[in-house]
Amino acid sequence: MSLITILLFESELLLAKKVAERALYLWNSEHIVSLIAQNRNVILPLIFEALEKNTQGHWNQAIHGLTANVRRMFEEMDPELFEECQEQYLEKETRAREMEEQRELTWKRIEAVAATAGGEDMVLVS
Repeated sequence: MSLITILLFESELLLAKKVAERALYLWNSEHIVSLIAQNRNVILPLIFEALEKNTQGHWNQAIHGLTANVRRMFEEMDPELFEECQEQYLEKETRAREMEEQRELTWKRIEAVAATAGGEDMVLVS
């Protein structure tokens, strides 16, 4: 990897971090929070997955902390809506996990069939 590529990548990460921090700092504005509170039924379902993923392990500690504050604010603002979004998120994650397991089983079956039907020149890739 060239030095220019590394520098571009690092600048992209820095820019993304700054954008995320600025966006999360908007939540400190009472006016923004009141607008969000009025429209929480639309906003929370749209951003819930991103909040959860950031809370579970964003690489930047400042963004992680700001995300946790926003998440907590929504939880206090409307506990029922928050719980509903959380249940939907968990169901989606469960379905994704089940699909991944099914995909792995399918590949294992394909490899098993290929191994029994294959010739000497066949190569299996794991």
